[in-house]
Amino acid sequence: MSLINLIIVLIVVGVLLWLINTYLPMDGKIKSILNAVVVIAVVLWLLQVLGLLSSLNAIRIGN
Repeated sequence: MSLINLIIVLIVVGVLLWLINTYLPMDGKIKSILNAVVVIAVVLWLLQVLGLLSSLNAIRIGN
């Protein structure tokens, strides 16, 4: 994945999270949980894309 694609994905995720936080009425606790889940998912995805977390491929869910 090229650096431009990485930056575009990060910008899109950031804008979507900002839109959700700004325009959807939610309790503050739910917003903070949502933000934490998105940040953790993006960090794990970045580590996977950059090849720093190759053990994610070994995780299997289901059969």
